[in-house]
Amino acid sequence: MNRLYSWAWVEAQVAETAAAWNGCSGGQVPDAPRYSPREQRRREQAYDEGLEAVEHELKKARRSRGTGSRREIQERVTAAFARFSAAALDLDDAAIDLLTDDFLPAGTQLARWARQFDPNLSMPDIIQAARNAWTACGLQPLLGERVALTPSILGYSMLYPYSDNFLDGEDVTAESKLRFSRRFRQRLRGEMLAAADEREAALWALVELIEGQYPRSLYPDVFDCLLAIHQAQEHSIAQVRSRSSETELLHVSCAKGGSSVLADGILARGWLSEEESRVSFEWGVLLQLGDDLQDVREDMKRGSATLFSGPAARGELLDHRVVQLLRFSERVSDRMARLPHGTAMLKGLLRMSWRSLILMAVAASHQHFSRRFLREVEQFSPFRFGFLRERRRKLTGQRGLYAMLFDAFVEPDGIGDPAFTASPAATNVPSCALQPEIPQA
Repeated sequence: MNRLYSWAWVEAQVAETAAAWNGCSGGQVPDAPRYSPREQRRREQAYDEGLEAVEHELKKARRSRGTGSRREIQERVTAAFARFSAAALDLDDAAIDLLTDDFLPAGTQLARWARQFDPNLSMPDIIQAARNAWTACGLQPLLGERVALTPSILGYSMLYPYSDNFLDGEDVTAESKLRFSRRFRQRLRGEMLAAADEREAALWALVELIEGQYPRSLYPDVFDCLLAIHQAQEHSIAQVRSRSSETELLHVSCAKGGSSVLADGILARGWLSEEESRVSFEWGVLLQLGDDLQDVREDMKRGSATLFSGPAARGELLDHRVVQLLRFSERVSDRMARLPHGTAMLKGLLRMSWRSLILMAVAASHQHFSRRFLREVEQFSPFRFGFLRERRRKLTGQRGLYAMLFDAFVEPDGIGDPAFTASPAATNVPSCALQPEIPQA
């Protein structure tokens, strides 16, 4: 008997979401709060004051060796972020508390866990995992749950730095990818395979975290969702070249993005209603398309085809596609707003974050848009696009502020850090011996 999340269900949801996306074409940029140049400059001043405060505290952190002082510095950095959020983004106390008391600790906990689980994981790998965990944590209140980094969210979020990096590797043969994918699918189905290498040892241990919270016999739909995202990942490997039609590209993006956040949703609580499933799926498609817009230049260099990189490579302006994406974002936001759980503040914060994701991607890839369009959408951004590009260069880089923040918050301080019995590098060890001691849900 087919369960709710069979691949046939995913295909039906892809068709429905693709139709919704196509229905968002044409029309005007959806209305949103507007900012005059004077207001933008005031917010940019608050942004820079926040950056200066954070940099000042991080320089202290680099000179400090004591646990107590490190904790105090982390608290002062968090306080500086709160002041910036209030002044530059108009966030109220409840929204700031949600970010600093719930989402920031969840990301920090994941990063510390990941660094101890596998010291060889890079900062981008850990940030990739944290972004997924934040999505799952954002879903929790919408499903009537408290925000918490549960074992299954941790395990799922950590799966894909290992699998994605391998499957996307240009130096990995197709035969190796197929063999890895086949064995990973077997493990997701519940087959107890001995780990063949360090990657599999890590993956098997992470799957056990999910199995520990959601026994297969009681939560079969959880593992159907994990198999769905795995199948979507396999299909997306064929997307890389530019001969795919727009219909095919949209299908792949919907399947991959939608099934990814569908899994976040079901891991956030263990089950979903039909409407919650659809909201989660559409949220995932929105994030996938937003990421594709962010990565348009990198995808063009690699020859990877998406709904944005393909037209950009042909010299087409992306104005109308971003209008379509903004309209689709509003559609997903409206559907989310109808869910019975979650505060209006949280739903408004998510709506703003999705719009900001798109606007920041436009600012970064401004050469692919008309000047008229840039002037039109810039008024919906709290910051001027040129300002965003300049500050982005400051924040990134080998020793940019992002890296300094990562070190300040992730470096273990000896208080409340999880204990481990082994490293995933111990290949062919029973995966239960690799499981870290973390709080159970």
